[in-house]
Amino acid sequence: MAEDVCPFWVGYLLASPIRKLMHNPAKILTLYVKNNMTVLDLGSAMGFFSLPLAEMVGSNGKVVCVDLQEKMLERLKVRAQKKNLLNRIELRICNYNSLCLNGLNDKVDFALAFAMVHEVPNKETFFNEIFASLKNKGQLLVAEPSGHVTSEDFQKTVSIAEEIGFNIVSSPKISKSHSVLLSK
Repeated sequence: MAEDVCPFWVGYLLASPIRKLMHNPAKILTLYVKNNMTVLDLGSAMGFFSLPLAEMVGSNGKVVCVDLQEKMLERLKVRAQKKNLLNRIELRICNYNSLCLNGLNDKVDFALAFAMVHEVPNKETFFNEIFASLKNKGQLLVAEPSGHVTSEDFQKTVSIAEEIGFNIVSSPKISKSHSVLLSK
């Protein structure tokens, strides 16, 4: 769904264990993700958040990883196999016009859009598709890099989500990020 997409090689930097010093998946997501949940990881890349999410949802949970780049998902698949988590992960390639969330209406407990919404050309479609996939009271955490996205642009993004029907729950503190927790 993005026209100005993060280059493939940057995926290796995003998946680096050093990144945990600033964006530790457990610290960011433990409040929202529980055993047996179905979770949506949008713009999953090589799985920096996907693999910890797969551990959090347990053997009966599922993480649906969506990315525009097939190479990113191929690398995520290899990493998931090495950690014996592939049975908890579903890989989906999206396109510029859709997240391709077919069959997920009202099935997702939690969705994560971390440092990727600024790449989406049609935010209305993006948020509509996520809204449809979430269960009643399902949540979406949006975090955008504060060095790349202005406060004003982030507020415009949040306003679009609210127009779709999302409610603001909170504004979690995430290092070097603008962030908002939304609920259906």
